[in-house]
Amino acid sequence: MTEANAHPVSIITGAGSGIGAATARMLAGRGHACVLVGRSADKLEEVRASLAEPTRHLTMPADVADSGLCFDIVDRTLEAYGRVDALVLAAGTAPKLPIERTTEETLEECFFVNTFGSAFFVMRAWPHFKERRTGRVVFVSTLGTLDPFPGFFAYAASKAAVDSFARSIRAEGKSHGIHAFAVNPGCVDTAILRRNFPEKVIPRERTLPPEAIADVIAACACGERDAESGTVIPVPSP
Repeated sequence: MTEANAHPVSIITGAGSGIGAATARMLAGRGHACVLVGRSADKLEEVRASLAEPTRHLTMPADVADSGLCFDIVDRTLEAYGRVDALVLAAGTAPKLPIERTTEETLEECFFVNTFGSAFFVMRAWPHFKERRTGRVVFVSTLGTLDPFPGFFAYAASKAAVDSFARSIRAEGKSHGIHAFAVNPGCVDTAILRRNFPEKVIPRERTLPPEAIADVIAACACGERDAESGTVIPVPSP
């Protein structure tokens, strides 16, 4: 894979489950080569095995809070495929705590995983995007940036920052053909949601399946929504 790959290449964080896994399946079905990033090697391999043409894709286990690991993933992707076309930044953590119980550790966890981890990938891929004069970044954010559930003091703020990243990327990247989007879902039926809200609190019928969000992300990553670059794309739940 040392020569430039014929397929578009997407790096997907949080790819072991939920929205990230659903997006990987959708992009693989559209012909992308996917680099699957997440903490669990076993889960990443399970997702890779479920993709169209599994041998086309790579798994790279990592904690996105570690800048060195994020930079290395971008470098290894370029070495393997010769290109990066899209970053889908879906890794996230959402501890639910009232303000009085929020600790420094809570803030660090939210901002390193949700905010800094996303920034690390963008920073490393940016020179490549500028050189190729193309690139797309899709941040998975939340409608909670505008209307957070009680207890999401740290989580909502860390996601509000990635909404701002999308606007900054548009401002600096427009002349280089680089686009960015913040996809802001409502309640999506994932493990992260269910750790905080059982079905008796948020029934399944009031949630979206991960595939509904993956469909929007894939459209952004494939260039079908470039006119919305720099914006927040809300995807409310029922």
